[in-house]
Amino acid sequence: MLAKRIICFFILVSLACSCNNPENPPKQDNTENSTTSPQNTKPLIKAPEFNADSAFAFVERQVSFGPRIPNSEAHRKCADYLVQTLQRLGASTQIQEFQATSFDKKTWNGKNIIGSINPQATKRILLAAHWDSRRFSDKEKDTTLHKKPIDGADDGASGVAVILEILRTIQNAPEKPQVGIDVIFFDLEDDGTPENYKEEDHSNATWCLGSQYWSKNKHQPNYSAYFGILLDMVGAKGAKFYHEPFSLQYAESIVQEVWQTAQRLGFANYFINQRMPSQGGGGIMDDHFYVNRDGKIPMIDIINYENSFPAHHHTQADNLQIIDKNTLKAVGQTLLQVLYNQTLQ
Repeated sequence: MLAKRIICFFILVSLACSCNNPENPPKQDNTENSTTSPQNTKPLIKAPEFNADSAFAFVERQVSFGPRIPNSEAHRKCADYLVQTLQRLGASTQIQEFQATSFDKKTWNGKNIIGSINPQATKRILLAAHWDSRRFSDKEKDTTLHKKPIDGADDGASGVAVILEILRTIQNAPEKPQVGIDVIFFDLEDDGTPENYKEEDHSNATWCLGSQYWSKNKHQPNYSAYFGILLDMVGAKGAKFYHEPFSLQYAESIVQEVWQTAQRLGFANYFINQRMPSQGGGGIMDDHFYVNRDGKIPMIDIINYENSFPAHHHTQADNLQIIDKNTLKAVGQTLLQVLYNQTLQ
């Protein structure tokens, strides 16, 4: 999601997250060591309760199909499930099909899955996550496992699950947020060059193929949104979410709004009010980068990263056992509150 695929924070560090580090480093800000109290004192409109048990069930259902590798039966079945679930939750849906060539010169049939709630509303908020899972376990110490696909319970499925539960909660709530909500589940986010790959193509562009395509070929001509939020790796035990540098560069006010909301709700132990610790200060090349740069929509990234990705990242340990309902609750309740509070703006 994240966002996760190979991500690289400038010099030396080539981690697996999204893509890599692009050419334009983010502007520096003054939040690197910030521990200040939230400054947003606007009243909070009462948002409905986010059900972490239901969100966990959405993660479990995705994982049950098997690794969601494009061109596979598990991928097809999960795509059908996601479309049907979005429709059941009141969204008008469409699938944006595209073809992409991976780092190893293979052709993949991708599907960006798109849903829309309250389509007549002019003020629109975009929620996104990637729904594919990685076909490699390239961070396993056992090299015999490097070509084994992962479940992607956290890396992909958790973000999708939180969004689905947000839609389910809103559908059942007597009062709805006074904004339109658009959802994009990006495909082929997590198919970038493995860390141990010996060939030449280690460029940033081998990651985030679905968002790269959508950002230049939007599902509606001239589509835009007030802002967007990307969820990537938002379900693991002990997750910590810092201010991601590209998010600060493109949408700092949204970062502040989300993190201040989380703190007011009591989730400060998850949403750390500091700039993300990273070597060189670089940003994470996740789907939000292309939505910002090419799609021209200010989008932030909520992603579990603190100097490095968590130990389960791109390994066989990224399974249901790593998912924590408390983390799902913290992220989901925060985003519900952000959506409901748009009525005040």
